[in-house]
Amino acid sequence: MDVRPLSRELAAPLEDFFRRVPESDHNSFAEDVLAPGVVQGWLGETRPRRAVAIDGDTVVGYVAVLPLVGWSSHVGSLRIVVDPDTRGKGVGRALARHGLLAGLELGLSKMVVEVVVDAVPAIGMFESLGFEPEALLRDHVRDKSGELHDLVVLAHLVEGTWSGMATAGLEDALA
Repeated sequence: MDVRPLSRELAAPLEDFFRRVPESDHNSFAEDVLAPGVVQGWLGETRPRRAVAIDGDTVVGYVAVLPLVGWSSHVGSLRIVVDPDTRGKGVGRALARHGLLAGLELGLSKMVVEVVVDAVPAIGMFESLGFEPEALLRDHVRDKSGELHDLVVLAHLVEGTWSGMATAGLEDALA
């Protein structure tokens, strides 16, 4: 499994991935990823960073680093979705690490990720990468059946972590 930046060659496999993942996972996307032209529209972007996890010819995961604007322009939102058949195999971790590095390349000092409280394995994975809970939003997510769920916002101060790793001579550890 490799993590690669989104490219023209990976656009069709990414669209196949979006059609394959459960509809409940579509809440993780900032856009309507099934709408015609959405993925093609991303190809010329430079500020948001998007990448895919690919196994052979199949996309098994997606990550987007979406920089915020205005007074939060130092913050990036991390969006990750992993194929249900490959969850628990390190794909999400690889995508999250890639996203953290992309955030640094964009000059972001803080990354945030929103996770439904019920997704305990995902929360544990993010915490193991240095994310810390910052907010609990009660009844913030409504699923397709109308049921409400709590949402936790986890944050990672990437700039501080990177500085500490560089000081210790470990800056290549995330690469």
